[in-house]
Amino acid sequence: MTKQGKKFQTASVAVGESARSPQSAVSLAKKSAFAKFDETVELHIHTSADVRHAEQQIREVVTLPNGTGKQVRVLVFAEGSVAEAAREAGADYVSDDAIIKQIEGGWTDFEVALATPDQMGKIGRLGRYLGRKGLMPNPRTGTVVQPDAIAGAIDEARKGRVEIRMDKTGVVHTSIGKVSFEEEALVENLKAIVSTLIKAKPDEIKGQLMKKATLVTTMGPAINIDLPALEALAV
Repeated sequence: MTKQGKKFQTASVAVGESARSPQSAVSLAKKSAFAKFDETVELHIHTSADVRHAEQQIREVVTLPNGTGKQVRVLVFAEGSVAEAAREAGADYVSDDAIIKQIEGGWTDFEVALATPDQMGKIGRLGRYLGRKGLMPNPRTGTVVQPDAIAGAIDEARKGRVEIRMDKTGVVHTSIGKVSFEEEALVENLKAIVSTLIKAKPDEIKGQLMKKATLVTTMGPAINIDLPALEALAV
């Protein structure tokens, strides 16, 4: 068993085990962060979903109102005037045959890939390379967009999109920003994620969706969040 350092132990004592309001949890996460780098603030939600049933799974994408704090490089699969519009809108990469070959060789130096519908047939073979990294354009995640919406999609991607997706135990793991963010910005991001999760609750999940929620920084201890207060924040 890995022994925790003194800084972590000190932070754990300060955090305690009591459930806190979302605002208090965010404040405490910022205060208890001790790493020398700008730690990520992570949200973990244990749900009541039985992910063995496909109809109980949730997969959504949220554009955080205050971004993720990370650089987001955008690749666009498009041709002709749409490709030119993507370049003008600030896309880092616009696909051509050379880039497709690079991807087949293992290159994935970007965080978001967007595509117009007419490109999906052409790039279908890239699924084996991009799919396992969650980078394959998909209508369900809002990354397959109409040509006239490409500029707006690039802008949204740059602001910072996070995916709400359950692991095999029904737990959602996602980021709400960085420790350096203002408390209000982190709370707004938290609200956006939880609101989306609650709205996406499948009818097949009966009763309460969230069983437990914790906030944690990259190096810090978990902070329990009061569920009624978290639901109230989403409303």
